[in-house]
Order: sequence, then C-alpha cells, then structure tokens
Amino acid sequence: MARMKAPFSLADATSGLTSLFRGNQSGGDRHAVARMTWDAIDVRLKAGAVALLPIGAGSKEHGLHLPMNTDQLQAEFFAARIAEKIDALIWPTIAYGYYPAFVDYPGSNSLSAPVYESLVGEIASGILAAGARALIVIDTGISTIVPTERALAAFQPTKVLHIRVHQGQRYRAAASRLLEQRYGSHADEPETSLMLAIAPHVVAMSRAQASPVDRSGSAPGPLSRSDRSSPNYSPSGSFGDPTLATRAKGDTLLAAMIEDVVGHAQQFIAHRSDGSTSSAARRAENGSVAS
Repeated sequence: MARMKAPFSLADATSGLTSLFRGNQSGGDRHAVARMTWDAIDVRLKAGAVALLPIGAGSKEHGLHLPMNTDQLQAEFFAARIAEKIDALIWPTIAYGYYPAFVDYPGSNSLSAPVYESLVGEIASGILAAGARALIVIDTGISTIVPTERALAAFQPTKVLHIRVHQGQRYRAAASRLLEQRYGSHADEPETSLMLAIAPHVVAMSRAQASPVDRSGSAPGPLSRSDRSSPNYSPSGSFGDPTLATRAKGDTLLAAMIEDVVGHAQQFIAHRSDGSTSSAARRAENGSVAS
C-alpha cells in the first residue's frame, strides 16, 4: 500500500528560507554575509543594501523541551524573512548577550549589561562604517532590550531600527485571543507554540512541564531550579505552561509576528526614503514598551 503524502505545512512553506543559510554552488548566498566574500559584500553595500543584525541567545535554557539556541533559531528565521522582502544583508547572529535570569541552569551564559552594550555598539558601528546605508537589529530577548537601546542611541535614528520581535501589535493581539496559560514569560505556551511552527523537529513536547504556580505571583528576578521559596521557582526552566502549546496556535502567532517584523522593516526603509523617520515613529512602529 502506497504511503500517503503528509499534508502541506508551514514547514514546507518556509523551506526556502532555510536555503538562505546554506551554501549555493550555482551563485553563492545573496543574503548571509558569513557565506559571502568581502568584495561581494562591498558591491551590495555600495548598491544600497540594508544590514540586518539578529540578536538571539545560543546558550540559554528553554526548559526541558526546547534547545538552548531557541532564541537564535527565532532571530535567524525572522532575519531571513526580512532579507527576502527588502533584499538585505544578514550579519552573523549575536548569540551571547545579557540574560541574567537563567544562569542557575547549566549551559546558560550571560554577559554583564555593560559588556553586552559595548559589544552591540561596536558591531553596529563597524557595520555602518563598512558602508551599510542603514542597520536593522532584530532582537528576540527581553532583558536585552534596554542595553540594546542604549547601544543604538549613539547612532542617528535614521540609521538604525531596533525591532523587538515579541512586542509587535499584531502578535500581542493574537496572543491575547489564543493563549490559555494563567501566566508565563519563558519557554511557555506562546514560545513553544512558535517553535512548533518554526522548527517542530527541535521541540520535545513529551518533556514539556508547566512551572509550579505560586499564589503570590511571579516577581522580577532570576528563575531558580532549586529555591522552592522563590516566586520564580521552576525546576524545569520553563515559566508558564508549555503543555498548552499547539502547532495551530504557533501558526497563527507566527503569521502575526511575521507581519509585524517585516512591516516594521519596510516602514523604516520607506520613512528613510522620504526623510520622515523620527524617534517617535520608530517607537510607534515597534509597539509598546518593554515588559
């Protein structure tokens, strides 16, 4: 009996994006600078290419069911989508950053805020000095938002855009409609659902565990895998309820997030063209303030 072909999925629809990060013998990679030669990059920059700088942790715990590089996978996914739409150049992901809330979990790394801020600032300065007409920073973090903003404040607002991927209006509206968990912020229902849509092969749903509910509620501060008295106690490393995640929720959330991030990038480029970009406009494009 012939095997039935699996139904078309978002993974099929986005399979072409993966090729953006693979070598291509026929003509090389048009977007990822890591796979290009310096002279090819120079040609693209002189032709007016915009630079993309993804920020996503490559070594940060994401519960028992998601890999340490979950943020990096997300950052590179969204960078690829933006690059396709505006024909931009993608710089290598900043995979180490300011993630102090997770260092209690083996394998998780965090730079100090000043070191991270300096890192982002120097990389951004180098990219712009090389000739990029503008730089779009794609930030998948929460704790990275403030130090990234500080680093980018040194540049003209018409030169840089800081996209905070989890703060777009469409994404937040979709999340408010779909999500069932009582609380959460990390490796939880929405993040796990997104990963089921972006990279389902890395998600181990059988290992997903909800973090214990503390009646006093969560509090700002690091997660703990051992301190039962902490309002942020989580032996698994997730904070929220990833067991509620589904691929269907992920598809809806991802579609909204793609609209947000691609739309922000396109608006930024359009505003640069007509000279109307302002700090206020950039903040409006990015959605509300950090949570």
